[in-house]
Amino acid sequence: MKKGDAMRKIKLTKYEQWIEDHAEEFVPVDKETYKKVVEALERRKKNAVLNIRVNSYDLEAIKQKARKLGIKYQSYISEILHKVAQA
Repeated sequence: MKKGDAMRKIKLTKYEQWIEDHAEEFVPVDKETYKKVVEALERRKKNAVLNIRVNSYDLEAIKQKARKLGIKYQSYISEILHKVAQA
């Protein structure tokens, strides 16, 4: 497999594609800002597994909303949980 072939198989979300399309607009940051970004990313790493039972109608509604956003429903649920935990 060629180096470029692996990159073509990755499906980006709408937001990720926007970042790719506008990458040249981003500017370098100082070391302090970079350190804060790295720390924030470390805090967002997913390192726990959660198995739950949910109402099938609720799950289908979540899946539909995730499709509209162009993301996987598991990622959408994870983001919802994160927002609630941070509130």
